[in-house]
Amino acid sequence: MSATRAYAAQSSDQPLAPFNFERRQPRPDDVAIEILYCGVCHSDLHFARNDWGFSQYPLVPGHEIVGRVTAVGDDVSQFKVGDMVGVGCMVDSCRHCQACADGVEQYCLEGMTMTYGSPDRQDGTMTQGGYSDSVVVSEHFVLRMPEGLDPAAAAPILCAGITTYSPLVHHGVKPGHKVGVIGMGGLGHMGVKLAKALGAEVTVFTRTEAKVEEARRQGADHVVVSGDDAQMEAVAETYDFMLDTVPVQHDLNPYLATLKYDGIHIMVGLVEPIEPAIQGANLVFKRRVLAGSLIGGIPETQELLDFCAEHNITCDIETINIQDINTAYERMEKGDVRYRFVIDMASLKD
Repeated sequence: MSATRAYAAQSSDQPLAPFNFERRQPRPDDVAIEILYCGVCHSDLHFARNDWGFSQYPLVPGHEIVGRVTAVGDDVSQFKVGDMVGVGCMVDSCRHCQACADGVEQYCLEGMTMTYGSPDRQDGTMTQGGYSDSVVVSEHFVLRMPEGLDPAAAAPILCAGITTYSPLVHHGVKPGHKVGVIGMGGLGHMGVKLAKALGAEVTVFTRTEAKVEEARRQGADHVVVSGDDAQMEAVAETYDFMLDTVPVQHDLNPYLATLKYDGIHIMVGLVEPIEPAIQGANLVFKRRVLAGSLIGGIPETQELLDFCAEHNITCDIETINIQDINTAYERMEKGDVRYRFVIDMASLKD
């Protein structure tokens, strides 16, 4: 066991605070990692506050991890001490079901083991995440960080990036396609960059005029203010794909109407019931598809990291010290971040 320093939630109604615990010694297939940077995802806030009803405490959040290898188990062949690596939203799966065999471990038929808040498949202890100075992860779930990617700005690629890249690639977005991106937060701005890099013509849908120029700065070809009926009518039956990154309930019907026949509306943000109800005619009469997508598998995440290095794509970030994490949570709730906080874990030494 190795002593680990971290910040943790001790209950749903308490701020995150310093926390010491023990990481396991590396198993034969494990990689031990010194954490250099960890992104702050909105899911971290939900888990810390038990918004989804299954958090167990103490809980160390963080699943956008970039660091340096400090030790490897005897059976590890892909990594060596000193390598720059990443760890995303999962650290294990059953590894023998059809989903795992297909490289989509996030859909493991026995359930993936999340980077934090899941029981370890071997010893039953709860996994603890990246708001800490180190982590130990099975080699299969460790990702190689390509040279040239800024490690801090690359950290959110491991969640926000793969969450938007996976459905775009799975559904075959390519040059000539028209893609709409709903929302301009951490997911949305990565969706714009990635869809553009895949060759698509990209339109951002935003509720306010205030984000029009920002959307264009991120590379959007067009911007539609979704609250303007005239603008929405002007783009009816225009798009091949709609990437919906909005995490709260919203009316899908106006967006479905902007899709061509055979158009696909992809949900990556909302996990609550869809309200108001979808009008069946918006699907039936144009053979449109309503789809969902969850992060991405390990092979696809490595593919994305290499793609981002090739196209010089990173997340827009604000770097913070771990001591400021509770303030960051408050700002995140208000939408006061462009577009992802990343913790410089060197601050944990203070």
